[in-house]
Parts: sequence; structure tokens; C-alpha cells
Amino acid sequence: MADRPSPAARRLIAALGLLLALITPPALAVEPQEVLSDPALEARAREIGRELRCLVCQNQSIDDSDADLARDLRRLVRERLSAGDDNQQVIDYVVSRYGDFVLLRPPLKPATYALWLGPPAILVIGAGALVLYYRRRRAAAAPTARAAAIDAPLDQADEGRLSRLMAAAGENPSSTISPPEDRHA
Repeated sequence: MADRPSPAARRLIAALGLLLALITPPALAVEPQEVLSDPALEARAREIGRELRCLVCQNQSIDDSDADLARDLRRLVRERLSAGDDNQQVIDYVVSRYGDFVLLRPPLKPATYALWLGPPAILVIGAGALVLYYRRRRAAAAPTARAAAIDAPLDQADEGRLSRLMAAAGENPSSTISPPEDRHA
């Protein structure tokens, strides 16, 4: 049977693995043949690429995605910039082809209300469902607590008060009050 590393050795191995993962440069989706020769244009292309959503991955920008469609969009952005378009013209061109969903931060307008208001609405509905669940659960448990209070025997103070009320009503308290029964027998 092989000896297992001590807890200290396991922590050291985990720390070294984490350090290695942190110092390793991330793999960039932009391929070398896509990079523009003009550094200023390339910087603009990267900036635009970080604002556009990969329509395949949906949670990544086209700058970070390896999908074929993201690669095509990166090429399109670089072609438009090389043709002389400014950043907004490139973004408008892509939005005209793919809609506001292609933007990682879509503008707030009637067509994008669902994108902006959907997640908070789902959160509010979920919170409301939890409140209803716990209220109903508490209400279902409450009758058993009330029933236990009703079934509890009267203490001497309550018996005295009941006797006085019955006497005031004209009934004989001693004939109607019986000693509490032992319900656990």
C-alpha cells in the first residue's frame, strides 16, 4: 500500500498548482493571423471585440471565444476598421446584422426590456415564492400549536375565573367542572 502524502504536503501541492495556474498566461482566442499590423487598429479591434457577445457561447465576448462564428465576427470587425470605419460604425454594422443581443451591454430600450428586466423579475418572483412557501408552512403548523393550547388542562387561576363567570351566568360551577383527565394513560 502506497503512503499518502501528509496534509501539509497536499496543501503545498495544491498551492503550487494554483500558483502555476495563475502565472500561466491565459490562452487567447485571437489567432496570430487575425492580428492587425497596426497596433492602434488592433487595440481598437480588441476593444470592440470585448463589447460584442459570441452568439454561440453567449457568456463570452468574441475576443475570448474560440467558436467559428466569433472568429468570423473578429475578422469582420478588423475588416471594417481597416476600411476606415470608426468604433461606433463597426458596432452599428454588427448590431444591424445580429440585433442588440450581440452586445454584451445592450442599450435599455423597449426591444431589450426583457434582457434588462428579466433577471430581476425572476429574482423577485423567486423571493415571493419563498415568502409564500414559508407563510403557508407556518400557517399549517399554527393549528397544531393552537390545538395543543386548547387541549391543555386549566390551571387554578383559569379554573377560578371560569367558576366566577359561570356563577355570574347562573350555573353551578361545581357541577359542570370536572377534574382534568389524564390523556396520556
